[in-house]
Amino acid sequence: MQGLFVKGEVSNCKYHSSGHIYFTLKDPKGTINCVMFAGNRAGLSFRLAEGQQVVVGGMVDVYERDGKYQLYAKQIVLDGAGLLYEKFEQLKRELAELGMFAQEYKQPIPKYIKTLGVVTADTGAAVRDIIQIAGRRNPYVQIILYPAIVQGEAAAESIVNGIRALERQQVDVIIVGRGGGSMEDLWAFNERIVAQAVFDCSTPIISAVGHETDTTIIDYVSDLRAPTPSAAAELAVTDIREILDDIADYGKGLTERMQRRIQDARERTRHYETGLKYLSPINRLREKKMLSMQLEERLQERMRTLLDRKHHELALYIERLKGLSPLEKLNSGFSYVEDSKGQNIRSVAQASVGQELTIRVRDGIIGTTVTTIGGIYDKAGKSTQP
Repeated sequence: MQGLFVKGEVSNCKYHSSGHIYFTLKDPKGTINCVMFAGNRAGLSFRLAEGQQVVVGGMVDVYERDGKYQLYAKQIVLDGAGLLYEKFEQLKRELAELGMFAQEYKQPIPKYIKTLGVVTADTGAAVRDIIQIAGRRNPYVQIILYPAIVQGEAAAESIVNGIRALERQQVDVIIVGRGGGSMEDLWAFNERIVAQAVFDCSTPIISAVGHETDTTIIDYVSDLRAPTPSAAAELAVTDIREILDDIADYGKGLTERMQRRIQDARERTRHYETGLKYLSPINRLREKKMLSMQLEERLQERMRTLLDRKHHELALYIERLKGLSPLEKLNSGFSYVEDSKGQNIRSVAQASVGQELTIRVRDGIIGTTVTTIGGIYDKAGKSTQP
């Protein structure tokens, strides 16, 4: 017989050194010996002890040595909570296979919110903690409470209605939760319809069910899990002091950047001012005037140098001309003879008897007629005529 589940009370429980667990399962009608081999210990999530009410799943077979039926356990859960735990694990596996726990479906929680929706009981510590902490962190955040039933048969539907109602109100974030309790007390948050409502909600949801050690299905489906309702309020509402500090930091950073930009602008202005002074018409005219004066001085200097050189050359030419000037010769006692045509008579060969000649001397002109012609001399001074 396989796939059996037997409920009863644990007795004669022994943990063998080999890792096997031997125990007896009994109820008012009888007993059965049980064994869980070491290889099946993964099916036991708690330490088995005397007096526990458990449900054992496995197979029944005959133990050959004693000829008695024996239950070979593959999994053991606590009765009551144990059955709920099995149901919890089964739903968890199903929803995980559907992808409802996938990270890509998680919505980010806004850092700065204006409205906070809360789905929980309107009495109890959970709602008081959320209101107190959210109000202390940021009194400007509006809190909208949906007073849901959080325990019992009507709880699941009430929680779903609360989620949908706050979604229609378009709040920024929704906290779904309650205070601590047993697994039975928290079971509404493990219902499939609640998990589906959380998954389908377009508003980010923070789950805050029970205490830190309590885990429910919506903790896996929600966009963010908080260990307690108080922690959920801290995660949902940013402390206004942090906001003011951020604003102060932004203001300081903005002031520093503006000062740097003003300083850069001043440097550019000084640079442009310097450039403008250099490129301004007045400055350009002043520079041109100075350059013109410098060029004028250079021109005058070159003209003086050129005139001095020309004066010197002229003096040399004058001296040379003095040596060649007829007047200078005349002043030295020489005379200049020319015929009636103005031709210079330089040789007796150019004159004839009776020819009229003009003799120029230092202080005048003498007209004369050739009466005689002397001998003709060669370059050595000897006469060429007898």
